[in-house]
Amino acid sequence: MVTGTGGLGFEDALALARAGAEVIIAGRNPQKGETALARIRAAVSGAAVRFEHVDLADLHSIAAFGTRMAEQQDRLDLLINNAAVMVPPKRELTRDGFELQFGTNYLGPFALTAHLLPLLRRGRHPRVVTLSSVAARSGTIDFDNLDAERIYRPMPAYSQSKLADLMFALELQRRSTARGWGIASIAAHPGVARTELLYNGPGRRSGHGLARSLLWFLFQPPAQGALPTLFAATAPQARPGGYYGPDRFSETRGYPAEAAVPPQALDAATVARLWQVSEELTGIGF
Repeated sequence: MVTGTGGLGFEDALALARAGAEVIIAGRNPQKGETALARIRAAVSGAAVRFEHVDLADLHSIAAFGTRMAEQQDRLDLLINNAAVMVPPKRELTRDGFELQFGTNYLGPFALTAHLLPLLRRGRHPRVVTLSSVAARSGTIDFDNLDAERIYRPMPAYSQSKLADLMFALELQRRSTARGWGIASIAAHPGVARTELLYNGPGRRSGHGLARSLLWFLFQPPAQGALPTLFAATAPQARPGGYYGPDRFSETRGYPAEAAVPPQALDAATVARLWQVSEELTGIGF
């Protein structure tokens, strides 16, 4: 299962379908989902791929999706928490009232993984891969401003959400080991890739969007950016509790390698508090 219908998520789904996996693309836009399916089926004869609707900015949608998957599937071998939004210029809220980036990029995958935990525990060598970002390096978890109610700054809010994703991936592995869940939780980041995130967030005419357009040569193709995720998802060498990204130019380009974990992602007190707050905010525990 891969969340997100375009960009890195599409490349993940395409590569997995080519390898013979049965792939579920989970996203909030059915039209984009159908487009992704058509592209994959055109490229891969007999691809076993389907689209399922879920909105990671809506906890009710996530819960309904979890119930539906429990009825349709007997197990889940791989979950890739990929879908994200990036630096909307103004503070926006999810359906449940969370700041859009924190809610969609972090709380949504947290709740989704919790709902899918029973299926994952029945999987064959199951893995959960959660996407972080090079932006996590500058991230901090501001418990006094998680929802950016006091002040909203687009990039710090994005960095916070991606640091939270990395913390989640590492803590999920610790809990899986301690409780015998048998799930390998691994984090990855794409470096800097030419996806639609910046166009979909601040827009093509924003500073970020213009940089994406004019400095396109600094961004690696989406298929290249997807490699660390695919390595974490499939490689025998991928280590449970590991973190993978590109190997060159300060982890912005290249091929999969061990990524540097920012020190703040290893603060045990912050990780524990974030997990507790996340369970309270989403209303679901592991």
